[in-house]
Amino acid sequence: MGSRETIYLAGGCFWCVEAVFDRVKGVLDVVSGYCNGQTLNPTYEQVCSGQTGHAEVVKVVYDPSQIQLHELLEIFFVIHDPTTLNRQGNDEGTQYRSGIYFTKEEDELQVNHFIKDLKASGAFAEALTTQVEPLDRFYEAETYHQDYFLNHPQQGYCAYVVAPKVDKFIKTFASKVAS
Repeated sequence: MGSRETIYLAGGCFWCVEAVFDRVKGVLDVVSGYCNGQTLNPTYEQVCSGQTGHAEVVKVVYDPSQIQLHELLEIFFVIHDPTTLNRQGNDEGTQYRSGIYFTKEEDELQVNHFIKDLKASGAFAEALTTQVEPLDRFYEAETYHQDYFLNHPQQGYCAYVVAPKVDKFIKTFASKVAS
């Protein structure tokens, strides 16, 4: 196995983001959690209140010999709407913000360069609201949130919100789908 790199991505409900990145070739592990808020060891209920300052994120551990950060970012910006502040679809609140949280300066530089190029491309008619910040703290979400879509594909939210995002990823990035 090659080396391991980590990036933290917030694109609305972590069930959606996790379900997509679980299927990406070269991604070794995906963990749902919370980051960059002020409450220590927050619970899901606390984060959902909007009072903790945390974002719902996924910790994406990947092998850069199989997939590069810019490829992960391409996927990330296709599977969520980075132009809606603190909202994805019907999910609304600061915990659903678009964000990229890094632990290495070179990742910050690469993310900012990617976003600059994305803005210049005109891919989005509206301004991007994606936060780019150093990771402060990451807290793993409760066990029942891990692999939620995998374990509950017929649950209403999964069937109507998560599944279309997974389908969009598979159709748009067929060559990046793990077998």
